[in-house]
Amino acid sequence: MNRVLSSSFYKHCNRAIHQTIPKHRNETQLQTAGPVASLIKSRSVIRFRGPDTVKFLQGLLTNDIRKFGEPIGDKTANFPTPNVPTTSVTPIYAALLTPQGRFLYDLFLYKPPNSDTKLDTTGTGPASDPNQPFELFADVDASVLDELLATFTKYRLRSKVEIDNVASEFSCWQRYGSGPSDNSSDVEEPEAASVGWGAGEDGAAMSSSSEAPLIEADKETDEQNYLMWRIEKGVAEGSIEIPKGEAMPLEYNLVGLNAISFDKGCYVGQELIARTHHRGVIRKRLVPLRFQDNDGKVIDKVIPGSEVVNRESGKKAGLVTTALGCRGLGLLRLEEALKGSTALSIQGQEDVKVVASKPDWWPSDWLQDLQQHTAFA
Repeated sequence: MNRVLSSSFYKHCNRAIHQTIPKHRNETQLQTAGPVASLIKSRSVIRFRGPDTVKFLQGLLTNDIRKFGEPIGDKTANFPTPNVPTTSVTPIYAALLTPQGRFLYDLFLYKPPNSDTKLDTTGTGPASDPNQPFELFADVDASVLDELLATFTKYRLRSKVEIDNVASEFSCWQRYGSGPSDNSSDVEEPEAASVGWGAGEDGAAMSSSSEAPLIEADKETDEQNYLMWRIEKGVAEGSIEIPKGEAMPLEYNLVGLNAISFDKGCYVGQELIARTHHRGVIRKRLVPLRFQDNDGKVIDKVIPGSEVVNRESGKKAGLVTTALGCRGLGLLRLEEALKGSTALSIQGQEDVKVVASKPDWWPSDWLQDLQQHTAFA
């Protein structure tokens, strides 16, 4: 996925509407529309600034933040601004957990370019600011913004890092859908093709410029198209879709989404995550769902929290965590969800048939480990 932060000034002065997505665009049209850019109003932007930023976040978050402190080289790319580095620091997806290893908040972290990688005010040479402080930006769930800021402030103690809410200065945009991912560079993450784009080295800028994105400009739908696309891919986001204080990160596929590093050392909640990863088999996972009746017609009356059961065995298969129209996400037992059974339904709504599917981006060894463990048992 291409996640982009833009300042409010840039957003209003340099925005180009290539094509507006109609309000009632259906799923098939959305899938074939090409790359799409949506303003993500459900996310807010915060900033970490100070010499201890990397050390502070490294001891808290699930991913390895140290790469933000590493040099990125002095190569330049053929862009309109010629001194933008060819290789930039890849944004990092990470999570903050409870001490017991339960999910609290997710963050997309970005490092802004240094002053010497941008032109000065005259446009004739690189800028220079020897006193430029080290800073990282993060987009976070807007619904828990104040609580998240209070949590990071509690952990800060004497660390030399400032934590600020800059939501009034920056907006979060998401680029997604088909299009450039089909022609993306092979140095990008191959598993990221089905959920957007990876990131890395793209000297010719082919991945980012091969096709201009459509701009979602319907104020009534806001980011509903992005939410539907994400649900179809089986990707949850934020502290509502991933229940705060309750969710096990491995069951919500954060390993497959590159949000967890098993090589970085200690962080808050690390013990349970490492033990489960190395010793256990994940029997439940978040999967995309489709709701329909016995004739195959879609149904849109399912609500989050509904229980999914196997009508034939009477066993509970799991829970619907997110629902949008006839699509949803559910935390289901894999042996029930992916065996091709047609007996899954919503408890109390036996006329609603539940169809679960395996996302394309899942690593193949997830199911192999489960099959081997089941056969051994």
